[in-house]
Amino acid sequence: MRRGPALPLPEAPAVAGPGARAPERSDWQTLARLLPYLWPWRYRVALALAFLIGAKVANVSVPVLLKYLVDSLDLKTGDPRALLVVPVGLLLAYAGLRLATSLFTELRELVFAKVSFGASKQIALQVFAHLHALSLRFHLERQTGGLTRDIERGTRALQSLVSYSLYTILPTLIEVMMVLAVLGVRFDAGYVWITLSALAVYIVYTVSVTEWRTRFRREMNESDSRANSRAIDALLNYETVKYFNNEAFEASRYNEGLEAFRRAQVKSQTTLSLLNTGQQLVIATSLVAMLWRATEGVVDGRLTLGDLVMINAFLIQLYIPLNFLGVLYREVKQSLTDLEKMFGLLERHREVDDAPGALPLAVREGVVRFEDVHFAYEPSRPILHGVSFEIPAGKTVAVVGPSGAGKSTLARLLYRFYDVSAGGGAITIDGQDLRAVTQASLRAVIGIVPQDTVLFNDTVQYNIAYGRPGCSREEVEAAAKAAHIHDFIASTPKGYETMVGERGLKLSGGEKQRVAIARTLLKNPPILIFDEATSALDSANERAIQAELKSAAAGKTALVIAHRLSTVADAHEIVVLEAGRVAERGSHAELLALGGRYAEMWRLQQAGESAELEGDDG
Repeated sequence: MRRGPALPLPEAPAVAGPGARAPERSDWQTLARLLPYLWPWRYRVALALAFLIGAKVANVSVPVLLKYLVDSLDLKTGDPRALLVVPVGLLLAYAGLRLATSLFTELRELVFAKVSFGASKQIALQVFAHLHALSLRFHLERQTGGLTRDIERGTRALQSLVSYSLYTILPTLIEVMMVLAVLGVRFDAGYVWITLSALAVYIVYTVSVTEWRTRFRREMNESDSRANSRAIDALLNYETVKYFNNEAFEASRYNEGLEAFRRAQVKSQTTLSLLNTGQQLVIATSLVAMLWRATEGVVDGRLTLGDLVMINAFLIQLYIPLNFLGVLYREVKQSLTDLEKMFGLLERHREVDDAPGALPLAVREGVVRFEDVHFAYEPSRPILHGVSFEIPAGKTVAVVGPSGAGKSTLARLLYRFYDVSAGGGAITIDGQDLRAVTQASLRAVIGIVPQDTVLFNDTVQYNIAYGRPGCSREEVEAAAKAAHIHDFIASTPKGYETMVGERGLKLSGGEKQRVAIARTLLKNPPILIFDEATSALDSANERAIQAELKSAAAGKTALVIAHRLSTVADAHEIVVLEAGRVAERGSHAELLALGGRYAEMWRLQQAGESAELEGDDG
């Protein structure tokens, strides 16, 4: 038996925080970040581009056809060729080109659908996996409503960005180049310069105003996420809101978020009107200049009536998509902003990560050692000060102490929700430092019954089977019986198909805890952690389940964190933590004989239980 405070040691540096958000990147950097998701479908992209060019060639050919048809109509009255040229030539050629345009467009969309949906699925899955790989610190600080909205907007933005780029912006650019080539070859360079000047002014104006407007989009996103986070948080804490009669307060907070969102929307819409007005002015000016020049050519005899029709048709075909280019550019900028937010999530620092070349944990005996462990959640908040103890193979060691002593922190460190910082000691299993092994292999051999049990909004069957997905119904029922919850489940109308509600709120605290015990028993790992595993149970059920837990821990290495000392009296060793240091250690009998901190806690708890029993008898 050893007793007394641990020797004072220098405190280790605090664990680094989850890291700052990724710096704001340019649009080109965001696009470059997107390219790897499209690369697996590069051949489909190339085929879609081929169909795109085919559709634009057919579309640009329509005005050229109209020119020759109009010129061929210069026939004298009664000429029999009019009956042949107009109906047959116009209908067949026009119908053929229009059909070709539609056919190539549909083929492009058919080929490219797998690309956009596949890339969207891939990035959404990667973000989901990355969020699970982030540390507990990130998830304790996150706002669920805003986080889910960022992922939703980012996934939708990817599809929109690819769709706009391939279906509208790129086709418009290709069509512009084709039209300029026809105008330059068929007519003089003046038509080309007028078109290029108009395009340059249009694009510069659109880009400048849209860049200015982007900050309003960011404000809208932030206000939307903030309002949504407040709403989700209030709904998740429905009972707390009701307890304190704060429905009006929560509605007021939500209204503040919605009002900020509304103001940003108004600013966005006002600047959009300014953008659209300027674009229309540029388009109208260029149309007048082009048609004036073409009309002069017809009057002077340099151009035919068919040339005028062709130029007019070109302008209509060209400026109709250009009229939406500002809207598209705005949507692309919005999509890039939303993607940037989601890529920022992907670049969040993994506080706990597998070391390069980390090997799977090899459990031989299951000896767990805490060796001079120092830890702090924040630099100004040290929790553990040189904690050292060993859990022998197949034995149970209990850690007790007042609230805030650092008991649950030991469980989090053993599970690698946090890492012991460099120089802050080590935690080993069979001599292997936990920081040197893979997290997946570590957590595969540890089972935990946490103090705060959170269940999925699914059936009882699903929540118990979560301990070992793919297990049989019989195994689930056996675990439920061992956790003394089978009879309760069987008594409900739907049995194991009973829904437990959001975070398991349809079950009582004791029922949730027994479900947690059942799924841990089902996992059947060699190392167990019981963090106040029976704190929500009444005395009768606690004694029954305590026997089951003792049976489940037989032959396994177990760390038991307890507040109620009677539940750990038969532990192999009891470690008393106080202010993050080991104050005492030994068996139950040895610690009582010492008459120290443990003995004092035991007397207080025994006196409290006696008073509670007397009150019940009365």
